[in-house]
Amino acid sequence: MSRQASEFQFKAMSLAYRGKEIFKPLNTGRIDEHVACVREYIANIFFYTKNGATVMIDAGYSYPRLREKMGWLDIDPGSVRHILITHQDTDHVGAVETDSEQLFRGAKLYLSEIENRYLTGEARRKVYFGLYRLPMVRTDNERVLLKDGDVFDIDGIKIEAFLVPGHTWGHMDYLIDDKYLFTGDTLWFGPDGGYSFINALAEDNGVAIRSLAILERKLRERKISPRIITGHTGWTDDLEFAFRHRDKVCNSFRRQKPHDPNAPYDGYDERDDTEEKARATFSF
Repeated sequence: MSRQASEFQFKAMSLAYRGKEIFKPLNTGRIDEHVACVREYIANIFFYTKNGATVMIDAGYSYPRLREKMGWLDIDPGSVRHILITHQDTDHVGAVETDSEQLFRGAKLYLSEIENRYLTGEARRKVYFGLYRLPMVRTDNERVLLKDGDVFDIDGIKIEAFLVPGHTWGHMDYLIDDKYLFTGDTLWFGPDGGYSFINALAEDNGVAIRSLAILERKLRERKISPRIITGHTGWTDDLEFAFRHRDKVCNSFRRQKPHDPNAPYDGYDERDDTEEKARATFSF
């Protein structure tokens, strides 16, 4: 599924979303001394490193340039032993599907036990308001199944899993070392703040909006303001900005308002994602 779906998105979705200011991925590089990212078309995958240990967050597309771009960051795919999966869409798991290049065949996958139902065939992923069922995802990687609120340690890295259903039924967000929150497709950032992610791709937009309110409450109750890092629209450390429009959904059928002058006309155009720029971010 992953190769076919990745190729379809590159060819077809770039036309469908061109000029709509929907996707604003970060270019390949480093956010800070702990977090690096690779850009894959309209999506980002992330790497969290501390004390020589690296955890990968999401596995992206079946992307032909993944090894190359990881090289820009001096990360060897063979060194990745642990991958946190927010959800099972092909732009988040493609590199661990059985028809991929299998760069991470030895890595252990962490995902919610609810999300795993898509991988076993007990549930089928639906998009476009339930009108279209996606093919089943297949992977041979070992899996660790998580529940909401699970806290665990990987090589001295503290990870807490938050169940945030709506985009998919088992979508997980991951809080790492209480300082970084990786949100996958929970949040969409416009120039005026955060919204619930794209309407046409959610299992249930109402559930997604309620999940955002719960997520915000958890962060505020703990009095923490982590760097909130999304799968498609960059990051912020401003809690007010991140949840400003938590009761609204990004509408994928029209050009976004307000206008965002920093949004690429075609998110699939990667000509500005270069090794030179990636290595220029190594100065943290």
